[in-house]
Amino acid sequence: MQIDLKQIVPVPLKDKFAKRGSDIWNRDLHFSKGEWIKIKAPSGTGKTTFVHIIYKMRSDYEGSVNWNGKDLKQINGDALAQMRQQHVSIIFQDLRLFPNLTARENIELKRVLQQPYYESSVIDTMAETLGITHILEQRAGLCSYGEQQRIAIIRSLIQPFDWLIMDEPFSHLDQENIAKASALIAAECIKRGAGIMLTDLEDDTHFNYTRTLNL
Repeated sequence: MQIDLKQIVPVPLKDKFAKRGSDIWNRDLHFSKGEWIKIKAPSGTGKTTFVHIIYKMRSDYEGSVNWNGKDLKQINGDALAQMRQQHVSIIFQDLRLFPNLTARENIELKRVLQQPYYESSVIDTMAETLGITHILEQRAGLCSYGEQQRIAIIRSLIQPFDWLIMDEPFSHLDQENIAKASALIAAECIKRGAGIMLTDLEDDTHFNYTRTLNL
């Protein structure tokens, strides 16, 4: 799946962003499946706004975002749900887990939204890799933020996707757990030939990025 950006800029922040250089705002960009993109951005420059625009969680922007040549603003309802379920997975900065459901139930909800990409046993395999087997039957709201991040990572990988979008996905993980999580993500993306789009504050060596853009 291809993602094209054509001169996008958030309307509420237009004046602010017009005064600073950016590799993304007010630019024409083309992202092809299989590219691994790092988007580096200081606080307050719109990382989460960008992610929400790309995933169609907000539409208050000028310009256009195209998924496979179709304007994202024109993709709605069942068609949007289908595209998200089959082609675009995401790890939100605020994770968006259901706190009263267990970790396993949060992941299972995503796994069974469509024809399952993986058997349920893969949840256990990934949980063991990330060191959270012991909290799978625990309510997500009782887990630490670092545990919740690992739940969200597994949830994002359990569905099919051409693109994995991640908004500061490792912010509460130590270096050992970052290494485990990034290795799992990289292996899954390589297996599928999928693209990565990751936002963060600083440079990193988590993945072999094909290019880095400054927001």
